[in-house]
Amino acid sequence: MHADDQVLIEQLTSKSTRAETFSRLVRTYQERLYWHIRKMVMSHDDANDVLQNTFMKAWNGIESFRGEARFSSWLYRIATNETLTFLTNKRMRNIASMEDEEQILLTQLHADTYFNGNEAEMKLQEAILTLPEKQRLVFNMKYFDDLTYEEMEEILQTSVGALKASYHHAVKKIEKFLSVEN
Repeated sequence: MHADDQVLIEQLTSKSTRAETFSRLVRTYQERLYWHIRKMVMSHDDANDVLQNTFMKAWNGIESFRGEARFSSWLYRIATNETLTFLTNKRMRNIASMEDEEQILLTQLHADTYFNGNEAEMKLQEAILTLPEKQRLVFNMKYFDDLTYEEMEEILQTSVGALKASYHHAVKKIEKFLSVEN
């Protein structure tokens, strides 16, 4: 366990410092985790709901943190699991196919008042939405979150080789999508 994580865990497991430390933790990670989630669910409101669930799971599960990975990786893993669970539940509620889900996400993207990207950024987001869920997740983490493959390995519990392959395939699909669009 990293030294900083050790101190953080001690503060989070102590009744006298838990609430204050957790508030600091939320302030530190809230924006990064929000955008990590948002790139997958596309909706501001849904991202906030998943983010809240992420922090609730972290609060309730702090005792289960084993220190095998960095604390930030543990938080990202919770956020990723919560996001994937949310998307699965949403798909089940809508009983939608992957194509239908892609269209729903595209509609949300175009209607999103919080998205202020230019036309090129909109095309990139459309291309990303055509990727399978796992490739979209890996691409977003590498391209937007600027995580290393080693950090992604800790979070996703997938080998570096598999992550590199997934990212490579995602980039190729995005390039193909963008070349057809132009």
